[in-house]
Amino acid sequence: MAKTTKAKTKAATSKPAKAKPSTGKNKSAQRGKDRPAKRRAAIAMPLLLEHDTFAVMPGELVTVLDFLRFAVSRFAEAGVVFAHGTTDPIAEAAFLIGEALHLHPDQFEMFATTRVTFAESEVILDLIAGRIVTRLPAAYLVNKIYMRGVPFYVDERVIVPRSYIGELLDSHFDGGETSLIDDPDAVERVLDLCTGSGCLAILASRSFPNATIDAVDLSTDALAVATRNVGDHHLGERITLHHGDLFAPLGEARYDLIITNPPYVDADGMANLPAECRAEPAMAFDGGDDGLDIVRRILAEAKDHLTPEGGLLCEVGRCRPAIEHHFPHLPLLWLDSEDSDGEVFWIAAADL
Repeated sequence: MAKTTKAKTKAATSKPAKAKPSTGKNKSAQRGKDRPAKRRAAIAMPLLLEHDTFAVMPGELVTVLDFLRFAVSRFAEAGVVFAHGTTDPIAEAAFLIGEALHLHPDQFEMFATTRVTFAESEVILDLIAGRIVTRLPAAYLVNKIYMRGVPFYVDERVIVPRSYIGELLDSHFDGGETSLIDDPDAVERVLDLCTGSGCLAILASRSFPNATIDAVDLSTDALAVATRNVGDHHLGERITLHHGDLFAPLGEARYDLIITNPPYVDADGMANLPAECRAEPAMAFDGGDDGLDIVRRILAEAKDHLTPEGGLLCEVGRCRPAIEHHFPHLPLLWLDSEDSDGEVFWIAAADL
């Protein structure tokens, strides 16, 4: 099933926290009660939209694009870091504004020139201010992230998903010319190690429609979020969640494909994480001194859990030089995505 090759390939398609601000999800009465007196007064007599970080006069911001420009300017001014599914201030602002207006990302351009109501502008400005003041990832502010256009629930119990594996499943596991497997319909069992929110397991269920999927995580908090996402996507009969350390809860089970986005940040990286990343669970990042503690174990044990024609797809961030240094004998195939170069490797079971 798996194709073995050593050549580098290019993806063929795509790509300390403070109090949580209002996102507009709570009832209006409760949201109003929670606002400072000055903020409530501004709303009662709408001459000004005022925040601790900025004030907006009526008529200054009218359309969706006006709010987009304003958010981008404020994010740049505040030095906000983008590392959670969006890579720049425009994408981040569009995501938050879209969520405030209940728009799917694909609908943003369609409504970009439309006017925003006063009530909607309150929610948008609250989110912009909250993103700046708290430094929480945007996904935590709205409890949502999109991967490959698919929505997932997230909160502070789980790392914000931003793996490149979702894109690579579409571009390199579809049975086409660049595919690393012959037939996605023939994949019967998939394992997602370090599943976190369960998003990769859910995306794998879409890529391999005939597969049953096991997903493992050491964090019970993360598994609680994954349980919600599996339920939201009605995949309880196809995806089984396991609590445990890597392969430990799986016995002697074997899989046609193992996917994993394990912790891989080294000690220097952990010491210099931006505030946004420090709001996420540290165990989801920490890969030990050189970032390879978990990756080493996966490479050592994966062959015992793969079918003869199976393979391992593993994301390692910027650890490629360290991996190539420590595992020079492995014919790893490094894959590129729209936004990454050589941060994910593939290796066939026969080569492990």
